[in-house]
Amino acid sequence: MYMISAQDIERQVGYWRANAVEDLASGEVLVRSGHGRQGLFFIHLALEKVLKAHVTRATKDVAPKIHSLTRLAELSGLTISAGMRDVLGETGRFNIAGRYPDEKNQPVPIRSAQARVKRAKEVFRWLMMQL
Repeated sequence: MYMISAQDIERQVGYWRANAVEDLASGEVLVRSGHGRQGLFFIHLALEKVLKAHVTRATKDVAPKIHSLTRLAELSGLTISAGMRDVLGETGRFNIAGRYPDEKNQPVPIRSAQARVKRAKEVFRWLMMQL
């Protein structure tokens, strides 16, 4: 494992944090405009990126190129509640559905997508406050 300097760690954390905020906003816009699956994919990206900021800080290394929210949460060293883990697990499925849409991926009803965004935003806010 290559350890990066404290300055590079903070630069990486800032990079992940800024991109996470942007992806959260994009996800919200997509859901509001009726694109539930696509919006939830961006919500997944937002959570992934804020978790990668935590992993970078915790490991003092570049975050791994993985997309599993639950695995990133484990690597972050944060104490995450069961409810938050549930949200990460639920949101994680939109990583695949957003990247590889097929006939099995039915459109996400907008009310369902909005409820998922609301729960994910709560986790997102908590994660951001821990940085």
